[in-house]
Amino acid sequence: MITSTRRVSPDRPEVRIAFSLEETSGVEDVERSFPDLEQRLQPVPPCRSLRESVHVYKEHCRMAREFHQVKHEVAVLEDRRRQLLAELVEDEKVAMEIARLEEEFRHLTEENRTLVTVHNERAQQLERLCLSDQLRRDSS
Repeated sequence: MITSTRRVSPDRPEVRIAFSLEETSGVEDVERSFPDLEQRLQPVPPCRSLRESVHVYKEHCRMAREFHQVKHEVAVLEDRRRQLLAELVEDEKVAMEIARLEEEFRHLTEENRTLVTVHNERAQQLERLCLSDQLRRDSS
């Protein structure tokens, strides 16, 4: 308990102020611990006899709760960001694979056209050879 006695003026009686840094009645004990805060930023229990001290303490606790909430929201958003980045990387891999497959499809389609053309030419050539061979046999 800290006690201070002062005389404001010689014609007035002494004013005595007493307060304790240990007593915190009227302030919830639950608000005293904020694990997210560094020790040096933890709210200091107020002097219950000073209304302003209790007010400052409650405001400090409110800000500490708000800090905790914002810190939690930031963590959730960072997790979501990591998830979206992973999805983006996966989407880019899929897009690259699609582009590769499209190019392979174009190449194979062109190769198929060439092979069909060659096959048709050879089939016609074979047909002509068979006809000329048959005509030769018939003439002999």
